[in-house]
Amino acid sequence: MGCIQSIVCKSRVKRENIVVYDVTATIDHGPTIIEENSPIVLRYKTPYFKASARVVMPPIPRNETWVVGWIQACTHMKFHNTYGDIGMSSWEIPELRDYVVRAISDSDGVSYPWYGNTTETVTLSGPTSKPSRFTVSMNDNFYPSVTWAVPVSESNAPRLTYITRDQSFTTWLVALNTATREKILLQTVKWQMRVEIAVDPSMPLGSRARLVGPLHQDQPKVLTHMEPIPPNALGKPNANDAQVLMWRPKRGPPLVVIPSK
Repeated sequence: MGCIQSIVCKSRVKRENIVVYDVTATIDHGPTIIEENSPIVLRYKTPYFKASARVVMPPIPRNETWVVGWIQACTHMKFHNTYGDIGMSSWEIPELRDYVVRAISDSDGVSYPWYGNTTETVTLSGPTSKPSRFTVSMNDNFYPSVTWAVPVSESNAPRLTYITRDQSFTTWLVALNTATREKILLQTVKWQMRVEIAVDPSMPLGSRARLVGPLHQDQPKVLTHMEPIPPNALGKPNANDAQVLMWRPKRGPPLVVIPSK
């Protein structure tokens, strides 16, 4: 029986009508690159995580708009910068650290819930009479700055001795009805990025730091099952806005150096 205007018709877009193929999730082979160009900060650039999928969406009914794309959440974060026996600075997401939430959005901060809104998403507005074929892709890496000097000190003397970073992410390919907010999960990917750098602050700039590991990151896992998206992965705040920089001295109470936004 056809739809009658006064009746709300259920969308014809269902998981079994969506085709997903050529799903790839990789981390570039190669080591993290360390940059010692600045007398103020050490910088390092990790390899890129890249995800891509080809999708065929069925015809979209009139008055419906669907967005298909990538949503990413951070599920674990350890980011410690050690300054000898003085203490360490630590980027932390308090809700994640204290197990209040299981994940936090890694959106660009504008395109919630999506990771971004260029190659990461495709928007389809009905009515469309034919299936739509397209590719959605995303990439991510770390390129932070770490001060050579203790961040709460007035001295500019280099004291940095070690950097440890270990972050985990879950990335979903999702079809979302913009009006009803119905979500159809299409793929789940899990990945991790790890960095360890040893620093000798007594050495001249340009020869202080060396990569301890890993030389190659573990490759992402494309899951054979769907994992649900935690609510905190879909809205504000994102990981960048939620994180705080703490100073944790060997002696004395911790200090908030940079609060969350």
